[in-house]
Parts: sequence; C-alpha cells; structure tokens
Amino acid sequence: MAEQFFSSNGFPCPALRNPSDHYLRTINADFDMDVEQGHGGSTEEAISVLVKSYKSSEISQRVCLRAAFIRDQKGGIPEKKGSQAGFITQCLVLTERSFINMYRDLGYYWLRLGVYIALCLCVGTIYYDIGKTFGSIQARGSMLMFVAAFLTFMAIGGFPSFVEDMKIFGRERLNGHYGVGAFVVGNTLSSIPYLLMISLIPGAMAYYLVGLQKGVEHFVCFALILFVCMMLVESLMMIVASIVPDFLMGIITGAGIQGVMMLNGGFFRLPDDLPNPFWKYPMYYIAFHKYANQGFYKNEFQGLTFPNNIAGGPPTITGEEILKNTWQVETGYSKWIDVAILFGMVIVYRLMFFGILKLVEKVKPIIKAAFAASPRQSKHISENPSSSHSYEARD
Repeated sequence: MAEQFFSSNGFPCPALRNPSDHYLRTINADFDMDVEQGHGGSTEEAISVLVKSYKSSEISQRVCLRAAFIRDQKGGIPEKKGSQAGFITQCLVLTERSFINMYRDLGYYWLRLGVYIALCLCVGTIYYDIGKTFGSIQARGSMLMFVAAFLTFMAIGGFPSFVEDMKIFGRERLNGHYGVGAFVVGNTLSSIPYLLMISLIPGAMAYYLVGLQKGVEHFVCFALILFVCMMLVESLMMIVASIVPDFLMGIITGAGIQGVMMLNGGFFRLPDDLPNPFWKYPMYYIAFHKYANQGFYKNEFQGLTFPNNIAGGPPTITGEEILKNTWQVETGYSKWIDVAILFGMVIVYRLMFFGILKLVEKVKPIIKAAFAASPRQSKHISENPSSSHSYEARD
C-alpha cells in the first residue's frame, strides 16, 4: 500500500523508477534538489505532509489497535532488545551460513582438498609398500612426521577466508546481531565436516599406499590425529586473524609460529637433545607436534617387529624398543591420551580465540578514544591545519 499512500499525498512514483528508490528520495535530505525540482517543496515539507497524512489515516488506527492488542497480550509495553534470537538459534544459523560459505568458496577447503590429494599421492608413491625391513624404521618415522607437520601446515591456506569472516563478524557484532560465543561455536561446528573429509580421503590414500600397520583401529587413530591437528592449526590461524587482520602478515605470523613448533616437536631434534632452558621446557610441551608425532609413532610401531641390522645385537627389534630408544617417545601412556591432549588443546585455542575477541572488543574503543584525545595529535592538527584538510579529502 506504500505506492498508493505516496501517490495520494502528491508523491507518485515515476513509471520507470524503482518504488523503493522513490520513497527514499522523497524522505532523504540528500536528495533535496530532486524533490524540489519534481514536487516544488523541500524534504522537510514532504516528510511533514506524509507524517500528518499517516496520523490521520486508517492505517495508523489499525497499527494503534494492533499495538494495544499486543500490549494487552504480553502484559506491558514490549521492550526492544538487541537480538530476539536465543544463543542456540544464533549458533545454528551461523553454523548453517558458515557451512554454505565454505561450500561455495573454492579456496576455503576444496582447493586444499585437491592439494592434499596430490601431496598424499606423492607420499604414497615415494614410500610405496614400505615393508618391514630395518631401513623402513626411519622411513616410517619420516613419513609420519611429514603428515603431522607439513600436511597440517597447509591449513594456513585458508587464512584469507578467515580474515573475511572476521570482517563480517566485526560489522554484524557492532549491529548487535549475535555474540562472540555464538560466532566461535558456529565457526567451529561448520568446519568439522570439511576437515573430516580432508583427513579421511587423502589420509586413506597415503596410509594404504605406504602400507602402514593394518587394522581399522590403527587407521581411525591415524585419521583422527590428522583431523585434530588440522583443527588446531585452523584455531591458531583464527587467533592470528583476530590480532593481525592483514592476510599477508597473518600468513607470515602463522607460518612462523608453526615453524617453531615443528622444529622442537621431537623429530628434527630428539627430545633428550633439546636444550633445557627454553626449548625443552616449556616449548616442547606446548608444541602440538610433540603429541601428534608421539601418537602417530605409538599407533604405528607398537606391536610390530623388525629385523635388527646392528652387529652384536639380537636378531629382531620390537616396536616398543624403537619407540624408547630411536624416537625417545614417552610410552607411559597410550596413543589415545595423546589424541585427548590434542583435543584439549583445540578447546584451549578456541577459548583463547574467544578471549581475544572479547578483549579486542573492550580495548579497541579505549585506544581509539585515547588516540583521538592525544594532545600531540591536537597540537599537530592546530599547527598544520592543511593536514586535516588532506585527511578529509582523502576520506
């Protein structure tokens, strides 16, 4: 009925104009010249005419009756809130929207899936049917380290998409559509199906081409460790995205953090050889590569026996001896404890992401206000008035 209402008050919509644009032109002061040329009056006059006409119209009476009915039913004047949706609804809607965005964005997971398939084909053919010779001990360790380190390292490829998500979150958060918690939960849940797909398909190709230890339980553990490591890297990159919004600097920062963790994860330098003051305590225990490598090694070597080529030694060597002496793995707990620790680290990383978002939300306005009130800035502007004009022109 809007078109009829505007027409009856002297503001008909032209034949070839979008009605929405016409209504905005009529009541927006930015288009004063258009209104004056078309109707011989200013925007204020047009608004005054429309308001008076609406107040005396039948539509206004219906709205008042409806409002009174709602007030009687609800037991008071309805209050306007920032968001009418509950936390669960917010999480479900954000999860669905994020899932669809990830499905449509080729660079988010589909390109990575293709790269992972190509890499796992390379790994599978290089280490094809590795066998159980003495030389396969080192080869198995190298192959598993590559999966734990470099395959998960590729998760930084989604960082540009993370930055875009953060920009959208910033705008919608300022409008009060949902909270930080709902965003973190939605982002986490929506990525799980894609990470599972990336872990299972390329992981199965590498696992069975190499000929690692047979058994469904062993493959499930292998895929589960790969999956949780990818979740860890994504959580780490989301933390970086919340602090470093520039995607080039963010990728460099994330790659640097992972490089440090990878270096002291227990492969390039055995645990007992790491310097104690910093690299062994605490960095070795903070790096998720420690638990990924040890989980992979326990899953693969426990229960196997290899021929021993060392002169003067026994004819065979067990997987447990290899874990203790070759890789210096902590065998006091099972591989599932390593998996549980990795999952716990995912939760910690996501809580850190939540905390940083809340902190930035509180601190950024304070910093902006302090910067705006800086005496040095005010003095600079007063002494150089041309600079303020240049900023305005640039804006």
